[in-house]
Amino acid sequence: KYLEYARRYPDRLQPVAVVDVNDLRRHAFARDFGLPACRSYAHYDDFFADGVEADMVLISTPENVHFDPAVKAIDAGYHILLEKPIAQHLEECREIARRARERGVMVGVCHVLRYHPYFAKIREIVASGELGQVVSVNHTASVGLDRATHSYVRGIFRRERESNPILLAKCCHDIDFLLWLTGAHCRSLSSFGSLRWFRAENAPAGAGRRCLDCAIESACPFSARDLYYVRRDWVANFDVPDETILEELRTGMYGRCVYHCDNDVVDHQLLAMEMEGEVTVSLSMEMFTADDFRKTHVRLTGGEIDGDERTLRVRRFRGGDERTYDFSDIVGQPFHAGADLHLIGDFIRALRDPGYPFLTTIEDSIESHRICYDAERS
Repeated sequence: KYLEYARRYPDRLQPVAVVDVNDLRRHAFARDFGLPACRSYAHYDDFFADGVEADMVLISTPENVHFDPAVKAIDAGYHILLEKPIAQHLEECREIARRARERGVMVGVCHVLRYHPYFAKIREIVASGELGQVVSVNHTASVGLDRATHSYVRGIFRRERESNPILLAKCCHDIDFLLWLTGAHCRSLSSFGSLRWFRAENAPAGAGRRCLDCAIESACPFSARDLYYVRRDWVANFDVPDETILEELRTGMYGRCVYHCDNDVVDHQLLAMEMEGEVTVSLSMEMFTADDFRKTHVRLTGGEIDGDERTLRVRRFRGGDERTYDFSDIVGQPFHAGADLHLIGDFIRALRDPGYPFLTTIEDSIESHRICYDAERS
């Protein structure tokens, strides 16, 4: 996704090497960008050992494999654009930032909401001061049942040890946005949540271990057969034959009953924060919804802002002034409505101009990560 920028703007960004454990992906990438075989690596240690000449590296390894390549990239003198979350432990996040400062390299974190037109507009209105000062913010991150069962029940983000707690894995974008919006430090918080439903004791009578062998599959809202084989959701980006999908449903982790998986991340969570300046902020992470978008309501001393990623309404208290911004035309557009590409462009501009302030630095991101870890302790 991010390297689409290099395809569109080859005069600004040119890949010089690729690292991927998957042979098909690695060879396809090398072919697309004309990389020689000697610059195609199956392991990042081989890349670092070669001392490849480059300005930056983009690290988008799995969540539990961020720290080691990030540290090695810093030690090698590369600037880094790092996929979120930074690392699995707060101490590791701080260590990456410390090493980067000492080595004099820049580390950016891929918080794309800051570059999304809808969220940027909210920030612009708040920062303008036209509605006074922020009093409170209520924010809902609707994960949606399909995404939830695919990623956090059956999929690779289902266990904290292999990935992260769900606020960090899914909602560190949201918390980063809320910090950016309020411009305030969180001084206290509390959080509640649990794995309420996706547990073996909640399996209804007749439920099988796999959706293909389940007597009640046709009525189950969590059916893997319906999700992948009938509706073909979450496989749309891949050219996958029907028989391959059926084989996964028969034997793979994505064909399991949601009540009989090895998941341990929570399926709903509420976070309440008190910020400096007595601003209060709430974040609600919800899986049990057909929605798959975010809702935000900002209350200020002179008006309020509320929206759902499609429509943004701004109301001023005095005079009844109201205006609406329509973002429905960008819903579902690729690259997060262009935000992914704006992120890359912003990072490149910061590399070219040392005085240019990159929008999503690791120092800012560490604060949102700290909140996620504190919420887990709560």
